[in-house]
Amino acid sequence: MAKEGASRRMVLGGSAAAGFAMAASPVFGQQPAAGGTSAPAGLKDPRTKYTTEPFPEQRQPWPALAGKMNPRPDHGETSYRGSGRLAGRKALLTGADSGIGRAAAIAFAREGADVAINYYPTEEPDAREVVDLIRQAGRKAVAIPADIRTEDACRRLVAQAAEGLGGLDILVNNAAYQQSKADISEISDEQMVRTFETNIFAMFRISKAAIPLMPAGSVIINTGSVNSYDPGEELLDYASTKGAVLIFTKGLAKQLAKKGIRVNMVAPGPIWTPLQVAGGQLPGKLGEFGQDTPLGRAGQPAELAPLFVMLASDESSFSTGTAVGAHGGKGSP
Repeated sequence: MAKEGASRRMVLGGSAAAGFAMAASPVFGQQPAAGGTSAPAGLKDPRTKYTTEPFPEQRQPWPALAGKMNPRPDHGETSYRGSGRLAGRKALLTGADSGIGRAAAIAFAREGADVAINYYPTEEPDAREVVDLIRQAGRKAVAIPADIRTEDACRRLVAQAAEGLGGLDILVNNAAYQQSKADISEISDEQMVRTFETNIFAMFRISKAAIPLMPAGSVIINTGSVNSYDPGEELLDYASTKGAVLIFTKGLAKQLAKKGIRVNMVAPGPIWTPLQVAGGQLPGKLGEFGQDTPLGRAGQPAELAPLFVMLASDESSFSTGTAVGAHGGKGSP
C-alpha cells in the first residue's frame, strides 16, 4: 500500500487525534530532543522508532506468513496496552492473521472486545498466534478460516462470527489481494478478477450481511490505502479497488447514519506486511519499500492499531464517512 491526496475535511479532527496517543507503549530507548536536551520519558522520534534499514529482498508464495518474514513485523504483540475503551464489544475482522488486521485484533482484545478473525486457510500458523494473544487478553476468540471471494462464503462468515461472539457491533473489512505489475499488459484477467473479488466485492457482501445484525452505535471500518487517492502505477488493479473502497465508505456512511451506524476508512501507506513479500512489490524493489517517505522508513502494523481503536470507540461518535491516514508524511488524508 503506498500513496495518496485528498481534502482536509476528510481527516479526523483534533479530539480524535488526541485519542490516538493512548495506545502502544514505546519500543526503543529515549531519544535526545532537538538542541541536545533530554526528551520526556516515553517520547520517541518517529523517524527512528522502527528500523530505517532497507528490507532484504525476499519472496514467499501468496498469501505469505508474517512468521517467516525478515524482519518480522511488529503487530503490537509486546507493546500495545489497552484501557478498556472497547469493553463488551464484539468485533469481526477479515484478514486478521497478520499485518494490519492482526494489529487491530490484538488491540481490540486488549481494549476489552471479543474478537472473531477471518483468514485464508493456509494462514493457519499466523492465525493460531492471534487466537492465543486474544485469549491471553482474557477475551473470547473465534477463528474462521475462509476464502471470502463468494457471496455464500461472506454470508457464512458473518453468521459464524455473530453466533460465536453472541452478536456483532464492530466490522473491520481488511482482507486484501495485491500483486504488482509494471504494465497493464502483464495483469491477467484472473488477477484482475481476484483482486476485485477480494478487495471490494467481499467488502460489499460482508457489510450487507452484517448490517442487519448490528445495533445502533455499531461501527464499520474499511481498510483503504494511499492508493485510494494517488494510485501507484504498478498497482493498477489494486489501486482501482482501493478507490472503490473510499467511495463505498463515504456512500455507505450516508445510508447507515439513519440507523446510527458509523462507517469510516483507514488509509495506510507503505506498511511492512506479508502483502509486500507475496508479490506486492516488483522484483528487486523491496529494498526501496517505504524509503521515500518523509519519515524515511516504512510503517509497522502496530502503528495503525490506535487508529482502528479510536474509530471503533464511542469517543469518535461524530466521525462517519471519513478517512484517516498513516503514511509517514507522503500522501493524504
